Amino acid sequence: MGLLSMGFGWGYGYHKSWGTHLLVGFIPKNHSTRAKVTCTLKETFVPWHPELGHSGWHLEPLSCGLYVNTVFGHEFWRSQPKRYPDKYYEFLSTKFRFNIFLGQQITREIPNRHRKFVKNVTAFYEISTCDIYLRQLFMDSSIKLNDIIGLSLGVKMQIF
Repeated sequence: MGLLSMGFGWGYGYHKSWGTHLLVGFIPKNHSTRAKVTCTLKETFVPWHPELGHSGWHLEPLSCGLYVNTVFGHEFWRSQPKRYPDKYYEFLSTKFRFNIFLGQQITREIPNRHRKFVKNVTAFYEISTCDIYLRQLFMDSSIKLNDIIGLSLGVKMQIF
């Protein structure tokens, strides 16, 4: 998703347990020739939203979901370039990565009397992996779990 990403989303379903988000991210230059822009479409499911007392805090002990991510740039392709022999790469595309994640969230509801634009603020973490990494894990016994997982930290603000 990038070092930083932002976007918009909406919650729906019973207790707004489902969420869909569209995010645009930024990957700094780092070890590459240039910085890159990403785009992510993310679906999240949060089955429980227990309130911690009557404090306005909600602990969401499980969040899980899927997302598809793309990085904009000539280095990534939808179909294998002609410069490679037929079926040189076993996967179809480097342009799109499909990911799964598990995590947790904690949300603070802003009381109506203190609310200006923000209805609530959520801090979260997610542990994720992508399709190619999972494939490698099953095909190569030397791959360790910590080689294929990533950690995301974030803050979400609900304005409506």
